[in-house]
Amino acid sequence: MRFEDLDVWKRSARLSAEIYKYFQTSRDFGFKDQITRSSLSVPSNVAEGYERKSNKEFINFLSYAKGSCGELRTQIYIGIEINYIEKETGMLWVKEAEEISRMIASLMAVRKGM
Repeated sequence: MRFEDLDVWKRSARLSAEIYKYFQTSRDFGFKDQITRSSLSVPSNVAEGYERKSNKEFINFLSYAKGSCGELRTQIYIGIEINYIEKETGMLWVKEAEEISRMIASLMAVRKGM
């Protein structure tokens, strides 16, 4: 199996791509940089942890990915509040980020039991 086969990686990479596309023309480079980096951090940490040699390292990187999900949700909420993100779009992203976070937590639990 490869990290590319993990549903959590696929979904988080897809969400990150959506966010990048949405902010492609944004002129607020600070906000754009922050939200795109946190979204990119989720699948990147899943992939990096998967490629590590130990289960302990994988769990550690999954923890980073889960933290980035929380950071991303915070930035989405703020983006909605300041009218950078349409509410309907933002709430779909929040829901997806919450589901990804649950998937990461489940994967961590499984890996801890190994």
